[in-house]
Amino acid sequence: MRGGAGLPGRKGQAARNDGLILAAAREVFLEDPKAPVAAVAERAGVGISALYRRYAAKEDLLRKLCHDGLKTFIQEAEDAGGVNDGWEAFTTFLRGIVDADVHSLTVHLAGTFEPTADMMADAVRANELAGALVERAHASGRLRRDFAVADVGLLLEACAAIRLPDRERTAQLRRRYLGLALDGMDRDDAGPLPGPAPRRGELNWRWARSQ
Repeated sequence: MRGGAGLPGRKGQAARNDGLILAAAREVFLEDPKAPVAAVAERAGVGISALYRRYAAKEDLLRKLCHDGLKTFIQEAEDAGGVNDGWEAFTTFLRGIVDADVHSLTVHLAGTFEPTADMMADAVRANELAGALVERAHASGRLRRDFAVADVGLLLEACAAIRLPDRERTAQLRRRYLGLALDGMDRDDAGPLPGPAPRRGELNWRWARSQ
């Protein structure tokens, strides 16, 4: 059941409003992470009171958007884990995340809210799943030896940085440059990369709450 379809009366309207609010919030905060929630309500075509009934503060809305993205990451990783070939599982996962555009908003909103315990637990789960996919890709003999699980996030962020006004063209270019990256990674006998992978926790500073 999506968008409140099939739900009666006020429950259906509330569900539809929530879908409109989240879609609008994603667009608004991609354009300007500091935008007020009033801009979200206006973009969604709902009253500000309808937004506040669902999200008491802007931080609650930001947290919801990022947690939804994290859940999408987990789902894509779990789905890819069902692919038998290790290299194909890994590339299926990366393509799924790029197409879902998970990282655009996550990077924009880092440090703008306090993550919950549930979010932290899901982040650990996401890293474990990505790590398992990287291990399988290495075991397949296809993924270059010096590619680490810590490289996954920055690779996905690089693809998410590609953004044009035309959404379909954006998607095409992201797939193109992910394809170029995958070609460079599909070289188990390649020479060493010109620098180490990100160290554990090295990028966590971005999630420190901004004052």
